Amino acid sequence: MKLLVALSRTLVGVLFIFSGLIKLNDPVGFSFKLEEYFAPDVLNLTFLEPIALPLAIFLVILEVVLGVALLIGYRPKFTIWALFALIVFFTFLTFYSAYFNKVTDCGCFGDAIPLTPWQSFTKDLILLILILVLLLGQKHVGAWLKTSWHVGALAVSIALCGAFGYHVLNHLPVKDFRPYAEGKSIIDGMKHAEELGLEGPVYENIYTLQHKDGSQQVEISSTQYMEEKWWEKTEWVMVEELSRSVKVRDGYEPPVHDFSISTSYGDITDSVLAADDYILIISYKLAKSNQEAFAKLAKIAWDLEASGLPVLALTATGGHESEAYKHEIQAPFEFGSMDETTLKTIIRSNPGVVWLKRGTVYKKWHYNDVVDADQLKSAR
Repeated sequence: MKLLVALSRTLVGVLFIFSGLIKLNDPVGFSFKLEEYFAPDVLNLTFLEPIALPLAIFLVILEVVLGVALLIGYRPKFTIWALFALIVFFTFLTFYSAYFNKVTDCGCFGDAIPLTPWQSFTKDLILLILILVLLLGQKHVGAWLKTSWHVGALAVSIALCGAFGYHVLNHLPVKDFRPYAEGKSIIDGMKHAEELGLEGPVYENIYTLQHKDGSQQVEISSTQYMEEKWWEKTEWVMVEELSRSVKVRDGYEPPVHDFSISTSYGDITDSVLAADDYILIISYKLAKSNQEAFAKLAKIAWDLEASGLPVLALTATGGHESEAYKHEIQAPFEFGSMDETTLKTIIRSNPGVVWLKRGTVYKKWHYNDVVDADQLKSAR
C-alpha cells in the first residue's frame, strides 16, 4: 500500500502541476473554454461569464499549488480532500461534455495536448482513482520537506504563478501552441486531407424518422437507410430538423478553419493571404476591446499605410457598430469581419496585431508591446 500511495502521490502531484502550468501559459484561452461551459445551451451559468478570466486564473494557480502541496506533504488531509473536490468537479464537466457532446475540447492541457471529450473524461477518471488511493492511504503521505519550509515553498509557488500569469496576460503566451503561432502558414493549415494525401475523418448521417401515426420515432444511419430501403416504407416520415451528422472514424482535419475575411467589397481572404505583407489589427469583440490601445494603433496605422504596409482591422462585431468605432478612433483602415472563435484563437489580445507575409504569421504583438510605427517597420 505504501508503494502504491507513493506512486499515486507522484503522478497526481506532477500531473496537476503540469496541467496548471500549461493553462497558466494561456489563461485567456482557458477563460474562453469556461465561457463555453457557462453558455445557456451547456450548463446555463451565464452569471459566471463576466468572471470567467479571474476564475480561470484562480483555478490554474490552485491546480499548481495543490500539486506542490501534495508533493512536499503540506497538510496531507486537507490537500488530498481539496484535490478530491477539484477532480470530482472536473470529472463531472468532462463527462457532461463527452456524454452530451457539448464542449468538444475540455482545455485540460490547453492547446498543447488537445483531448477529445471521452479522452478527457478517462484522464479525470484515472486521476480520481489515484486520489481515492491517497484518501485511503493518507497515513503514508509524509513530508518530503522540513515542515518549517512548507509555507515558504507554497508562498514561492504562488508568487511565481502570479508573476507568470501577470506576464502572459499583459503580453502574449510564452509558448504558442495554436495553428496561428509565429512561423505557421495559414495557407498550409487550411489544406484538407485530400490535398496532403492523408486519410480524412469519416462522417455518417443519422436520420430521425417518425411513424405517421405518431406512435414511434427511430434513428437510423444513412447506411441502414440505403440497405433497408427505408424510402419504400411510406408509413415513415423523415424529421429533417432532427437529423445530424456524426463522426464514425477519426482522420486528419485542417487545424485552420473559418479563416474567411469579408468586407464591404466582398471576400478578400485570398488577396490578404497572397500579399507580401499585411498588418491585421484584431478584436474579436469591439465592446470588450481596450479602446485607448485601439486609438493608439489607429494613429500608428497612418504611418504604416504611408510606408506602403496595408492595414486591416478584423472583428466579429457588426458592420454599423464597427463603422462607428472606426470614426470614433479616427482609423485609416477598414474593418473586415471574421468568425469570433477564429479571432479569439489567432491572438490572445484585444486588440492585437498580426503581421502576415504571404499567408504565414510573421509576427504577433499584444497591444502593450506596440510602441510606435518605427518599431513595427523595423521588423520588416
